[in-house]
Amino acid sequence: MHPHNFSRRTVLSDMGRGLSGIALASLLQQSGASASTAPTWSPPTGQPHFRPKAKSVIWLFMNGGVSHMESFDPKPMLNKYAGKTIAETPFASTQDPKKLALERLLVPDANGNQRNTLYPMQTGWKKHGQCGMEMTDWFPCIGKQADRIALIRSMYTTDSNHGAQAQFHTGRNMLDGEFPTLGAWVHYGLGSLNENLPQFISIGTREYWIKKDGLYLGPAHDAVPLRIDPANPLDYGTSARPLSASARRTSTDLLEKLHTQRSAAYPDDPALKARIASYQLACRMQDSLPAAMDFSKESAETKTLYGLDQPHTRDFGTQLLAARRLVERGVRFIQIQHGGGGAGAWDAHGALKANHSSLALAVDQPVAALLEDLGRRGMLEETIVVFATEFGRTPGTQGADGRDHHIFGFSVWMAGGGLKGGMVHGATDEIGFHAVENRHYVTDIHATILQQLGLDSRLLEVPGRKRLESDHGKPITEIIA
Repeated sequence: MHPHNFSRRTVLSDMGRGLSGIALASLLQQSGASASTAPTWSPPTGQPHFRPKAKSVIWLFMNGGVSHMESFDPKPMLNKYAGKTIAETPFASTQDPKKLALERLLVPDANGNQRNTLYPMQTGWKKHGQCGMEMTDWFPCIGKQADRIALIRSMYTTDSNHGAQAQFHTGRNMLDGEFPTLGAWVHYGLGSLNENLPQFISIGTREYWIKKDGLYLGPAHDAVPLRIDPANPLDYGTSARPLSASARRTSTDLLEKLHTQRSAAYPDDPALKARIASYQLACRMQDSLPAAMDFSKESAETKTLYGLDQPHTRDFGTQLLAARRLVERGVRFIQIQHGGGGAGAWDAHGALKANHSSLALAVDQPVAALLEDLGRRGMLEETIVVFATEFGRTPGTQGADGRDHHIFGFSVWMAGGGLKGGMVHGATDEIGFHAVENRHYVTDIHATILQQLGLDSRLLEVPGRKRLESDHGKPITEIIA
């Protein structure tokens, strides 16, 4: 191609490929080159809008829908009225069509239907911590961290199928289209804490409906998919064949010379300068990411704390220990998907007891270890940990021993980052059907996180993309210290 036919579109397309595209994300964010802007508008500066209380977020998402009754919102009435239809109990009003009208179903199928015969609790429960927070027996380790946790028992959403995975991350029902995720908005709004590492990382399996993050903000704000493997942590992160340090230096020098020549031909194109810097950042990432994934200097006690010595906790524990190391090194937002693939591992339409007890065993100790480890290192004060899921499960039984999808009330908890610990906010009714006290749509979680990071979501809007009021949500002030 002749140099003067080397279009801006071609340049941007080329920059989106491989490790250089990943590195370019941060640089485009800072330069503003990724946005098509009106004359009176300017992109974020990378600085918070007001004084933040937190710097980083570790977002733990349980795919498939965790039963709130068998986790963080136990309901004794399910045992008392087990086997009776809801109409036969004092809770018949939960079936009021007006209360059920919030559902916006994307895919009408056998999922997310009303299940009217009450199913008893499948595990016991007890109070934990000085606060007396009730959790089930499947989460004893997280229970020991109760005094660090702000538990929200009054969440609701509107998509009763697994598009709710996207809805919890974006705040929008998939009937409305595709929208940026919370992590993308944070990446868009704030500058880097470490120029040698990506600022937005995704760990674990993501389904096709939640593969993208930046969307109309641009692919520069997509999460970097990361494997917890020091030898090969990310795609294009290592050379196809071994290269000596001098050979790699020769290669990068050549690229820099070629890019400098192109800059002389197109002095008014800022993306070209960003491209030069992106390759430099890519080289730094090739060194810094494997170092962050190297656990050799972690103590045996720490590895045992996360459960790396046990087969059932090793995988998730490894991911959470990596998350702590990445946040320690300045990564801003880490989203970790547990049980990803298909509908999600927590999707217990049958055999709920076997399903949830096994999955809880895999996550309980590592999640508690993360809170303990962050706390003792003085990092929890500036790190928000979120434990979330797409929706809850029905109080009624599906089949012989399962629970269906349930959007009308479920639980999420948060810890650290200037949030109160040892408190329960909101409530569902006595059978866990509807959120009835201090109800919160999923974007209230987003708003709370943005508030603690010092961001006003209304100042992050881009021209031509006016957001709904519900997109912004409202910070849950009751849980903010």
